[in-house]
Amino acid sequence: MKFNPPTRILMGPGPSDAHPRVLNAMARPLIGHLDPAFVNMMDDVKSMVQKGFITKNNLTFVVSAPGSAGMETCLVNLLEPGDECIICINGVFGGRMVNIAERCGAKVHKVETPWGEVTKVAQVKKALKACPKPKLVALVHAETSTGALQPLEKISDLVHNAGSLLMVDAVTSFCGVPLMVDKWNIDAIYTGTQKCLSAPPGLSPVSFSKRAVKVLENRKTPVQSWFLDLNLVKNYWAGAKRAYHHTAPVSSIYALHEALSLVMEEGLEKRWKRHQEVHKYLKKNLEAMGFSFIVKPANRLPNLNAVQLPKGIKNEAKVRSQLLNDFNIEVGGGLGAFAGKIWRVGIMGESCTYNHVNALTGALKQIL
Repeated sequence: MKFNPPTRILMGPGPSDAHPRVLNAMARPLIGHLDPAFVNMMDDVKSMVQKGFITKNNLTFVVSAPGSAGMETCLVNLLEPGDECIICINGVFGGRMVNIAERCGAKVHKVETPWGEVTKVAQVKKALKACPKPKLVALVHAETSTGALQPLEKISDLVHNAGSLLMVDAVTSFCGVPLMVDKWNIDAIYTGTQKCLSAPPGLSPVSFSKRAVKVLENRKTPVQSWFLDLNLVKNYWAGAKRAYHHTAPVSSIYALHEALSLVMEEGLEKRWKRHQEVHKYLKKNLEAMGFSFIVKPANRLPNLNAVQLPKGIKNEAKVRSQLLNDFNIEVGGGLGAFAGKIWRVGIMGESCTYNHVNALTGALKQIL
């Protein structure tokens, strides 16, 4: 039986629209995951991921699984049973970090912030008084469930002054807003491919500092996950002689290579600027129709817009369904505490154009 997916305009929290070059890349002939040609391409991917993160970290590679596996890769490799850590929660994905860290046997100190807001420096200072020597402190840079963009630099200084590692979730910020791994002294970071990168979902670029690698090398217990153990998988992504670890998703990495090439061609700063400019256009159009943003302007994520619907709309799911079924436009509903209360409108990567905004607002004017 054939499956022919409908052609959608993707303006939800991910995936975003893919460039035709990315889709074409997936149709290229399969080769072996240890083929010299594929290994050379892996080196290109690693180099471009380093440029995207703005880092020289040698341990930079792509986990063969989606962003949540990138999160788990960071935590299971850096935490051991009995370790203490601080995790900042201001949405769904901070909570997910807590779940994984506790499964590692770590004692988690939570810093909780109302959804739609960001963690303040004073909150981290307070947490470091209660737990002065945590193994790591983890934050979400761009919280996909709320559209909040977390400042990192001052918190990074606090964390490193305490002798701890800084871990960051950059799933929705990578290649969409400024993100500087080396300058901000981020020790462990992960992202996904389906957001501002506009590649298919299913891969997670990660990067680890020398400090993080030293922690990994001095573990007293084995990493609880065989598949995500960096001591094993790093040998597949580095060196002249690659050690077999798993069968990599060849076609997906073709697509990632093409998507990263598009980013490099555009330039990171131009890409960041495009997301800001289209966000302003979206904001102007949505507010004129009665939508309101839940995050304050200073901490608003331009590429993932969390908005309340105009007063008088009782059933947000019905309007989203009309957008999808009548206009082929996808936007996202709320998660967790925001379920049924907000929309999450994504303008990420290839979906970040004035035409996308015009299509959405034109459809909404007809529906509303």
